[in-house]
Amino acid sequence: MPCKKDDLLYTDYKWKAKDDHDDPKFIHHPDSDELNRTEGYEMLYFINHCAKKWGWADNSIGGYRKLEKTIRTKVPSPPRTHDGIRIWIETNYKSFWDNI
Repeated sequence: MPCKKDDLLYTDYKWKAKDDHDDPKFIHHPDSDELNRTEGYEMLYFINHCAKKWGWADNSIGGYRKLEKTIRTKVPSPPRTHDGIRIWIETNYKSFWDNI
């Protein structure tokens, strides 16, 4: 089951797509290479994309929330791109994942 809005840990996200209709639900890919960590629909897309790419079988809310918290508190800026953030997490998660 994919991560949903109600599954997210943080509640301070913006949920309105910009006037240029950049919501990835409508264009079927991220609105740009950069991940906006304050826009809920982008975070949901990214979390679900990573879970699918990494083959998460259990798709647990706990795992989604750990990934969300990692993105918000551990990933430096830069990287800002979807690929850069995903690669940073893949490279560094062993040093902090158990403590999140």
